[in-house]
This record gives sequence, C-alpha cells and structure tokens, in this order.
Amino acid sequence: MGFGIFPISPISPISPISPISPITPKTPKNKNKKMQQYLLAHWLDIFTTLLGLLYIWLEYRAHIALWLVSIIMPAMDIWLYWTHGLYGDAGMAAYYTVAGVYGFIMWRYGALIRTLMGRNDGKKIVYEIPITHMPLKKYLPVALCFILAWGATYWVLTTWTNSTVPLLDAFTNALSFVGLWALAKKYIEQWVFWIIVDAVCFYLYIGKGIPFKAGLYGLYTIIAVAGYFKWERMSTEIHPETHPETHPGPPEGRE
Repeated sequence: MGFGIFPISPISPISPISPISPITPKTPKNKNKKMQQYLLAHWLDIFTTLLGLLYIWLEYRAHIALWLVSIIMPAMDIWLYWTHGLYGDAGMAAYYTVAGVYGFIMWRYGALIRTLMGRNDGKKIVYEIPITHMPLKKYLPVALCFILAWGATYWVLTTWTNSTVPLLDAFTNALSFVGLWALAKKYIEQWVFWIIVDAVCFYLYIGKGIPFKAGLYGLYTIIAVAGYFKWERMSTEIHPETHPETHPGPPEGRE
C-alpha cells in the first residue's frame, strides 16, 4: 500500500508591512490652531469690515463722525485690496482717505465757507450744509464725469496692472468717485450711487475671496435703500435739533 506524494506549494515571501500613518485626533487644540490661522490670514478683512459697519451706521444717521471713520478705514483697505489684485479699488481707497478730510470740512463748515465767499444770499451765518436733492443741472456734468472716470480707470487697469476684472473694477471706482462727491454735498441721491456700487462690489469680493468684505457690501446694499428714505425724511424735518438753517452755532452732529 503506497502513499501518494502531495506536492507542496512554495511559500511566498512575506512582503513588508507598510507603516500606518497615525491619525491625528481632532482635538480642541487643533481646532483653535486652525481658527488662529484663519483669523491671522483675514484679520485685516475682519477689522475693516467692523469699521465699515460703524461707518454705514453713522452715514445712515447723517452723523459727521462718519468722515473720521472714512479716513481710517480706506487707509487700511489700500493694502487689503492691493494684495487681492483689486488695484482699482486700492487706488480708490487712497482717494477715499484724502476725500474724508474734504468731506469732514464740507459737513462741518461748508455753509460757513459759502457765507464767507458771499454765496448764501444774505442769510445769517450757518455752519453745516443741509440735506437736499441734487439739482437737475448737476445731472449732465455728473454723468459726463462718471463716463470719463470709468474710461480713464479702465485704461489704467488694463495698461498698467494685471487686473482680472478691469471693467467692473473701473465701474465701481468711477461711480464711487461720484458718490463720495454727492455725499460730501449731502445730496440724497448719493444713496442711489452707493446702492449700485455696493451690489457690484458684493459680487466682486465674493469672486476675489474676501468673504467678510463681501458680506459687508451685501449689507451696505440693503442699508443704502433704507438710507435713501431716511435722508428723504430728514430733509423735510424743520426744527432746531435737525435742521441746520435754524441752528446758528457749530453743530455737534445728529444723534
């Protein structure tokens, strides 16, 4: 009786086991570190957004302190916009910084300056200019200035920068130029300019990865609509506390 011989398969060599990468647990310490990194990357966006909220509240109340904020905030925005490729907005922020000084002087002493220049038609001396509608004769010059500014800004952006959104960037800059002038004159129509500017900027800043500033301009758009009607009502109020023509001394600003 014989025994069958069963062939034995050769044993395959054992392949080395790859080391298993350790799984980093999601601890509160790691979350805090990521939050710190995020805040460090966006601190300027966040801080100028907070200043922007203060600014729009002061503008809605027609308070003269808005011009002090409008000097500080755009000075910081210059760097924010430049590092995100919004060169037109960076240039406009530089203009805002200088215009903030002009706006403060116009709101505080604009009527007095006109009086000293003999342009108040013999009325008693007042210090602050009133809220009014923009005269019809201003519309054509304003439109021409806007078109020229839009074209000039577009040429600068396409010739001297690598801006990826020159058309819209130039548009918001040109209209902002007009809007800031109208704000310094306390024309109610300045809100219409800002509604358009804010809506376009909301779209631009989302695309450029500036989330907090985008949210701010989305809020600006809504507040600008309310601001128009607020100023419309304020322009019709006639009493010493709110109407500058019956308030002979330097105003403290509307509360």
